[in-house]
Amino acid sequence: MSTQNVENLQSAAERLLYLLKTRGPLQASDAGKLLGTTAEAARQQFVKLAASGLVQARAQAQGVGRPTQHWQLTTAGHGRFPDTHSELTVQLLNTVRETFGEAAIERLIEVREQQTQDTYRQALAGVDELRERVARLVALRSQEGYMAEWSEAPDGSLLLVENHCPICAAATACQGFCRAELAVFQAVLQARVERVEHLLANARRCAYRITPAA
Repeated sequence: MSTQNVENLQSAAERLLYLLKTRGPLQASDAGKLLGTTAEAARQQFVKLAASGLVQARAQAQGVGRPTQHWQLTTAGHGRFPDTHSELTVQLLNTVRETFGEAAIERLIEVREQQTQDTYRQALAGVDELRERVARLVALRSQEGYMAEWSEAPDGSLLLVENHCPICAAATACQGFCRAELAVFQAVLQARVERVEHLLANARRCAYRITPAA
């Protein structure tokens, strides 16, 4: 339930990069269907993007027969989706840590966590149904650049996915941001939230399984 429509992106190359970011590795045939074009047209675009260093092909075995070719983003391709003020943010965090110590970093994270929680609580006020709360949270996170979406699993649990992290550099330098994010989700959704995929654990995205609180 992404808030960004692929068709609104300007070029076929941009649409392909967006699809790889939000859906993970794709075959040219699948990408062509999603774009409303042919597999060969998608493959040609992938080849051009590969020449620019933005995507790469990976052979994947699927039972008997020849391996299939899946295209995925490179590090440079992921870099096309910006990490907000990453260099400056990391420099500031390092300066605070060196000048005032780790306790000051923890205090900064606590303040940011409380401010974020207050903002989200206001946006979700009056909404009791868990699916609607998740949908509103996804909208907020998408506005903040997380390329968020959600879906419902067959067992009734909800999956909140963030295909991009605009503060990834800061989170890498100080993983307390990730801990605080999980705590905020649990508080504002009033539900059990479990992180099941994590960018900092070499996943391509962050994902959270959400179930009603006991």
